[in-house]
Amino acid sequence: MQLALLGTAGYHPNESRHTACFMLPEVGVVLDAGTGFFRVGPRLLTDELDIFLTHTHLDHVFGLTFLFDVLYGRDLKRVDVHAEAAKVAAIQNHLLYELLFPVGLPCQYRPLTGPVPLARGGTLSSFPLSHPGETVGFRLDWPGHSMAYVTDTVADPAAGYVERIRGVDLLVHECNFSDDYSEQAKLTGHSYTTPVAQVAKQAGVGRLLLVHLNPLIVDKDPVGLDVARAIFRDTTIAEDNTVAEF
Repeated sequence: MQLALLGTAGYHPNESRHTACFMLPEVGVVLDAGTGFFRVGPRLLTDELDIFLTHTHLDHVFGLTFLFDVLYGRDLKRVDVHAEAAKVAAIQNHLLYELLFPVGLPCQYRPLTGPVPLARGGTLSSFPLSHPGETVGFRLDWPGHSMAYVTDTVADPAAGYVERIRGVDLLVHECNFSDDYSEQAKLTGHSYTTPVAQVAKQAGVGRLLLVHLNPLIVDKDPVGLDVARAIFRDTTIAEDNTVAEF
């Protein structure tokens, strides 16, 4: 299974990274719709598309407004946006408020109320995370393949979500800050390097991919990869327009 990394930054894009957007082209699934969502169109391999939103902070949903261009010239049978009911309302009432965006989007909205079946015999389940405005994480399972997506939360190896991601082949986890900014991470409801690696180790995952990176730090190692690898060896920093296999 392939995960296309279309947006790996948090808060705002920079010259090399767009904000949160991850796609599994083989099964027509997108996780979050940040500014990287404009990259979805050329990667569409299916005639159905499911977009799952962790929460409605703008860096995770603004790309929904690109949906007309993403679908241009492509005849899809179904486009569904999945989010908690309050988040669906926020999108419809605020992001798509007529003075901000004057037309409705070519999609249907599906409130998340439990596990969602995916193509090829897969299932997506969601679980709560701690973050201002409330957010959820996702676990996706297929026979022989599994991954989890955890973004916008304060990583903690004792957190309840650790059991929900146990044993996945690939953990995609936000790491907005290095250890030098641990207090800022806690203040803003985000994660820093050491606890993220500890979560991966505690959960017994196969690989750890660090995302939602601070857009103000543009070097190749914005979080201290050596610190993470000292705790959990198989850790990688995500890069836009690359693919992770699991």
